[in-house]
Amino acid sequence: MSPLALTKALSDETRLRIVLLLHRQRELCVCDLMDVLGIDQPKISRHLAVLRQHRVLSDRKSAKWVYYRLCDDLPTWARAVITQLNDGSCDQTPFAQDTETLRRLAAQWETSARC
Repeated sequence: MSPLALTKALSDETRLRIVLLLHRQRELCVCDLMDVLGIDQPKISRHLAVLRQHRVLSDRKSAKWVYYRLCDDLPTWARAVITQLNDGSCDQTPFAQDTETLRRLAAQWETSARC
């Protein structure tokens, strides 16, 4: 992955929000992202496709669900960039709201079915 590929992948606010959520939660499915971001499934799926094309995300299938996560083979420098973006945005809108929504949903997942 080149720096240009990473910056292109993260140049859209929704894609950046998805990447930062996956940085925090490690793995989420499309319905989780829909719940946190308040965006419909086709739009989320298009953004996920771009992130997969740029090899920022990988996916795994489990029964009828597909779970997304940051690629295990992301270069160290790319992980560092994502960490810095996370640290620099954690108290800013909409990223702080995403974190709070994710925290609330994760607490619900512990007591009930996820999707």
